[in-house]
Amino acid sequence: VQLQASGGGLVQPGGSLRLSCAAPGDSLDFYAVGWFRQAPGKEREGVSCISRRDDSIYYTDAVKGRFTISRDSSTVVLQMNSLKPEDTAVYYCAADSRAYYSGDYWCAYGMDNWGKGTQVTVSS
Repeated sequence: VQLQASGGGLVQPGGSLRLSCAAPGDSLDFYAVGWFRQAPGKEREGVSCISRRDDSIYYTDAVKGRFTISRDSSTVVLQMNSLKPEDTAVYYCAADSRAYYSGDYWCAYGMDNWGKGTQVTVSS
């Protein structure tokens, strides 16, 4: 599956952004999906991941209560509120259909299909 991420940009601290990831021509119904990010000089981090059956959703502690992940058959959305400078990173969407694992597993180990990143910069 090919993934296309969009919605990044420059926002002031406390602001919001909505990232969207589309899979044109494909269905994500049988995929686990997630959002990852990588800040300069840091390792990639799993931000939020949903299991294949939608019964396990994981958020990294740093974004709990501020970010919300959702999806339908062809799109995965990450709503980001109350953004902080430390949220600045390149954000990647990802998907994987190989097996059933929990959301925290996917965010810890990564997925098989990756979209190109979208830059999110939080700065005043």
